[in-house]
Amino acid sequence: MNKVSEMFGSKVFNIAVMKERLPKDVYKAVQNTVKNGKRLDSNVADVVANSMKDWAIENGATHFTHWFQPMTGVTAEKHDSFISPTDDGHIIMEFKGKELVQGEPDASSFPSGGLRATFEARGYTAWDPTSFAFIKGKTLCIPTAFCSYGGEALDKKTPLLRSMEAINRQALRVLKLFGNDAASVKTTVGPEQEYFLVDKDMYDKRPDLLYTGRTLFGAKPPKGQELDDHYFGTIKSRVAAFMNELNEELWKLGILAKTEHNEVAPAQHELAPIFATTNIATDHNQLTMELMQRIAKKHNMVCLLHEKPFAGVNGSGKHNNWSISTSDGVNLLEPGETPHENAQFLLFLCAVIKAVDDYQDLLRISVASAGNDHRLGANEAPPAVVSMFLGDELTEILESIVSDSSYDSKERVQMKIGVHVLPRFAKDTTDRNRTSPFAFTGNKFEFRMLGSSASVSGANIVLNTAVAESLKQFADELEGREDFNDALHELIKRVIKEHKRIIFNGNGYDDAWIAEAEKRGLLNLKSTPDCLPYYILEKNEKLFSEHKVLSPSELNARYEIKLETYSKTLNIEALTMVDMVNKDILPAIAEFINTLSQGVNNKKAAVPGAECKYEEKVISKLSALAALICDKCEALDKALCALPDGDDALKTAVYYKDVVFDAMNALRESVDEAEVITDRKYWPYPGYGELLFGVR
Repeated sequence: MNKVSEMFGSKVFNIAVMKERLPKDVYKAVQNTVKNGKRLDSNVADVVANSMKDWAIENGATHFTHWFQPMTGVTAEKHDSFISPTDDGHIIMEFKGKELVQGEPDASSFPSGGLRATFEARGYTAWDPTSFAFIKGKTLCIPTAFCSYGGEALDKKTPLLRSMEAINRQALRVLKLFGNDAASVKTTVGPEQEYFLVDKDMYDKRPDLLYTGRTLFGAKPPKGQELDDHYFGTIKSRVAAFMNELNEELWKLGILAKTEHNEVAPAQHELAPIFATTNIATDHNQLTMELMQRIAKKHNMVCLLHEKPFAGVNGSGKHNNWSISTSDGVNLLEPGETPHENAQFLLFLCAVIKAVDDYQDLLRISVASAGNDHRLGANEAPPAVVSMFLGDELTEILESIVSDSSYDSKERVQMKIGVHVLPRFAKDTTDRNRTSPFAFTGNKFEFRMLGSSASVSGANIVLNTAVAESLKQFADELEGREDFNDALHELIKRVIKEHKRIIFNGNGYDDAWIAEAEKRGLLNLKSTPDCLPYYILEKNEKLFSEHKVLSPSELNARYEIKLETYSKTLNIEALTMVDMVNKDILPAIAEFINTLSQGVNNKKAAVPGAECKYEEKVISKLSALAALICDKCEALDKALCALPDGDDALKTAVYYKDVVFDAMNALRESVDEAEVITDRKYWPYPGYGELLFGVR
């Protein structure tokens, strides 16, 4: 199978396979479920399951699993074989509709935020027919939702599907006002994925990378990313081989891997897919991250998905390109040639503007994690302040609406580069802003705050639900109005006036913007513990509850899980630092000091009065640093032993942020200083030069 067209989707039970293998009436029933959300009859499920089993076995599968996405941030699966015993001691390969539709994993061992007690073990997985089943290795994977015995969502897929239903309901109400009878509306996403590749042999020698996914110590090498020579540079042969194999495996799973290139930091890369329906795009991104890590090991490399694996160079994010379209493929965020005359586009644009302003806290929370706290606000990522970039043209259109003045449409300028042999092309009417957290990029919004390791479900649950609320309010106001056009104009004008503070087209990295954002009343929630209390505000609980996306108990559970995950992450990192210092770093420094001291004694014994300036300077400096490291390591250890009493998860998280994290940074500073002057052969771990550039 050499052709990409033959390879693509070959491991997916997709529409083409269903059309070929299912009876016509069954195929139509499945499509009705996918397109219109109709429930599948159990008899139909039996036929689908049998067909799915036959196809999977023909393609080498021996087992099946309900593939789901618990609150751990990674996927989960429990494998069962297709075999069933017969009376004569043999087996048959069997897979029933009941097994397809429902599974029963243990729900007590996954994070539940208090929704389940340890002894309450029963949980259910339910088939999501909107996302195709696929084969991974020898296992048929069935995408499923995961819920508790009481029906509460314990996963990331269930609220995402609910949010898609919410925005579909409200968008159809608004479209109907414009005479548009679309059957359904779906949001689409194309998540760009950044990642690092490092040599596996070196990775295996770093306990911090093994335990935490990031380097907790590491002095800067002589060269970093300051020359910008890695960005879009020639891809190394070893990396290219990894990318080629990754593409093939992604294509087999029907994942639309499109763009690949070197990123800004050394050893950093990016993969971008073509957009897909949000639910499917989320599943695909989880698979992409899993395959990246698995295939990297086959090439004796390790794929790092941490948001900040190395200090001093760019971290890794995930740009969430979000749009909204009708069932017949009309992009509702497409401005057209004359956006100032496109009232439907302007109303949907206003819905997004209002949603981002009203729920900036939730958008910030949706990307919050201990790893992403290192990245947000640095020079490779947007600031922690949420704002929107619309570009000059759209901003001028909105300003003309507010001032009731006419807008003069600008013709697209032909670019003149000054070389006759080069073709001329039309210049875009607006530039791109890479410093904006939420930027309009032609016919979609690019939400750039997501961390590399995050599931994209969280951000899209918030986006879908917040925009659904805007659209609901618009429909409530406009439905039944006889003077629709006048009412529409006044609504758009009012929304722009009330929410223009969220629009910022300038440099998001400029300190002046942070001061300006504060004047505008925008939130600057710098860390995860800073922003999480906003999660359970009454307005946010009401938003999720009224749109039936998250119940109050489900929302509170997610709040508790995020707090606990933050504290546990920092606890693991701190314990790892203490372990590395006591077992490896201080002994290595002591050994080097001892070697230098013996060298000084030997030199002076051989040549009395010999100059030992280098040795004595390093011995003095390292001895002082070793004492500092010892003291700071003890201080970190004491900080870990002085955790607040009680079950207040927020208080604990704030303590980790304010006390433990500061102690970690203080310890790192001294260790990194010691690494710079310690002979490489004595330092116990590969340094940044080795990890990022392969310098040995």
